[in-house]
Amino acid sequence: MKLTVLGRSAAVLCVTAAFLAACGGDSDSDPTGDSDSQYVDGGTFTMSLAGDPGKLDPQSSASSQLFAVNQLAYDTLFFVDGESGEIGPQLAKEWTVDGTTVNVTLNEGVTCSDGSPLTATTVADNLAYVGDPKNKSPYLGTFVPAGATAEADDAAGTVTITLAAPAPFVLNGLASLPIVCDAGMKDRASLADSTLGSGPYELTEAAPGDHYTYQIRDGYTWGPDGATTAEEGMPDTVVMKIVENEGTAANLLLSGDINAAMIQGPDAKRLDAQGLFHTETEAMVGEQWYNHNEGHETSDAEVRMALTQALDFTELASVSTAGEGHLATTFASLAPASCPGDSISGALPAQDVDAASAVLDGKKFTFLYSSAAGAAVSAAAELAVQQWEAAGAEVTAKGVDETALQGAIFGTGDWDIAWVPLNVSSPDQLVPFLSGPGMADGGTNFSGIDNADYAAGVEAANAMNGTEGCDTWLEAESALVAAADIIPFANNVVKTFGNGAEFEYPGTFAPTSIRMLAE
Repeated sequence: MKLTVLGRSAAVLCVTAAFLAACGGDSDSDPTGDSDSQYVDGGTFTMSLAGDPGKLDPQSSASSQLFAVNQLAYDTLFFVDGESGEIGPQLAKEWTVDGTTVNVTLNEGVTCSDGSPLTATTVADNLAYVGDPKNKSPYLGTFVPAGATAEADDAAGTVTITLAAPAPFVLNGLASLPIVCDAGMKDRASLADSTLGSGPYELTEAAPGDHYTYQIRDGYTWGPDGATTAEEGMPDTVVMKIVENEGTAANLLLSGDINAAMIQGPDAKRLDAQGLFHTETEAMVGEQWYNHNEGHETSDAEVRMALTQALDFTELASVSTAGEGHLATTFASLAPASCPGDSISGALPAQDVDAASAVLDGKKFTFLYSSAAGAAVSAAAELAVQQWEAAGAEVTAKGVDETALQGAIFGTGDWDIAWVPLNVSSPDQLVPFLSGPGMADGGTNFSGIDNADYAAGVEAANAMNGTEGCDTWLEAESALVAAADIIPFANNVVKTFGNGAEFEYPGTFAPTSIRMLAE
């Protein structure tokens, strides 16, 4: 549940320009398999982030930047294989799902960065914390089903999760939930600028706005599918460096000053031309939200439809992806997508500038988008403004950094239209953002969407078993698009390039896959 604004690096939401992130994606090489590359132990791996992650409490925000750094210091119960979509072991070694009961058995010997053991009680406490609405975690209803409760048996190392209602993709959600260790659970304030997790690295230096430095943990053996920190080529130090300008990040990568950067704009072509190693992740890079809440012109369904009809989304998709992407087809598109298909193109209102002009003439709107999303997205935003103004609207466009964008979306509400791509792999993870309580009522439905057809479809789909409900999920999404409540419009293959190192980026950054290369 990046929420994450598509920039370079997370719920995922998981990639550039995502509010939410869940696991998925592919790589064009295998740094952990049979490779002809020469690996060297130790050293420093430096990766760029398009924005500062802010408060480091891993359950306080789903921004892409926080989601990226979370992977270094915190583990999840499971992981999702980026190719098969199968659930694999991480903190949990065994599990069963029987109706509304999930039984989890933890790996033995898991330790936290402070040396304490990770217990079943601590895991249950994490689920209770996220599940309590007063804590306002964006992961409630996204990675932890609303109403779920958990009981722990420390002697047996088991956690029993009881769901309030069927949750067909519950394991996928738990595979994205960072688990905080006991000391952090007892002192949440300490998590703002330090880490208390069981992950492969521990934060040693925080310089907000500039960089965050992490040191490897010896003896780590419980990573995704048994990954350890003893593998040849693992760096001793990982630095996450804040580089807001994509062109600057590309230059630093080419010069060898950084080892990894996610690039989604025109700079990707010149990096490709240099033959640099890269991974690829299919991601949504264009998703148009309207503020449905009172006090905004966009609270009127007729106005939302007119703003939609004014635009040529095929052209916007091409411009926002520098000609490399395509129109979005589903809301949950991160590979491996649980419900592939097309819920968008058949429901998308056709462009009709005359109809739009009859409604929009003289109306004023504030339009926000991420300045960290790259030059192509900025160009697409300018094009959208031109098309709205051609239909008579007065639009003030603001390219803002991710901190300001999230502050508006989740705080001030000072926006009418926003481009905020949410990237997830299963459609249930989006439900809290597309329905239910709004921010004022402790929910995460920040745009105030209230679509009865969508809500009915979600209820029906949740009663079905996993992918058996996919057609119903897609029909529910189509209802949102047909009503112009929200318009996902552009997907692209986003590349994360490497220089001096190889790694995997399956939707989210995978630190145990980093391999430093000999010069």
